[in-house]
Amino acid sequence: MSEQQTHFGFKQVAESDKARHVAGVFSSVAQKYDVMNDLMSLGLHRLWKQFAIQIAGVKSGERVLDVAGGTADLSRAFAKRVGAFEITGGEVWLTDINNAMLTVGRDRLLDRGMVLPVAQCDAEKLPFPDDYFDCVTVAFGLRNMTHQVLALAEMRRVLRPGGRLLVLEFSKVWQPLAAVYDMYSFKLLPWLGAKVVDDAESYRYLAESIRMHPDQDTLKNIMEQAGLENVEYFNLTAGVVALHRGYKL
Repeated sequence: MSEQQTHFGFKQVAESDKARHVAGVFSSVAQKYDVMNDLMSLGLHRLWKQFAIQIAGVKSGERVLDVAGGTADLSRAFAKRVGAFEITGGEVWLTDINNAMLTVGRDRLLDRGMVLPVAQCDAEKLPFPDDYFDCVTVAFGLRNMTHQVLALAEMRRVLRPGGRLLVLEFSKVWQPLAAVYDMYSFKLLPWLGAKVVDDAESYRYLAESIRMHPDQDTLKNIMEQAGLENVEYFNLTAGVVALHRGYKL
């Protein structure tokens, strides 16, 4: 019996191979990941993340899990809000499946004098107890996961009752902008990848992975399938990105 297939960009690969392919992409781009984010989004990724931080509404003393946290943009901001360095009981965990990305994030935290717990782990098998975190976030990582419902169910498992999960991810752009967005994604992004990272193929994959990711309403349904409730979403920049929020009740 042939193995179940899944998508890696526009290609079909065996499910067991997808994580390895994705690891190759992010190991290649890790060192200049933030530079490319600034160039690709014209700095907008910082505003998208700031909006997610505001909507998360974390408070002093809360526990936050940053899944696929990579270069630690969200972890840094959350640490300041929960008082992770004070006697508040607040915690922020930076996690990622990719060692190269996690190393960049850890070093960036240390450069800023922040000592946070860091764990290399698979979002589909989180090494945390049930009902532990007040807030779980995943920013621009869900679309790279092989079994999204399983990963979302794991994130829900580690949330305490009343806790919230936030998913910040590329989504379906407003239709009148689709043609321009396609030209940008499939022409400019690989060109930038070639010039800045010497890797056009990884950025071609990233553009393709965005197109393969569920649209806003489909992702809302997937989160509900994973057991989250009161799921809603906020479109940002004409739907280029959407922030989904759901609760464990």
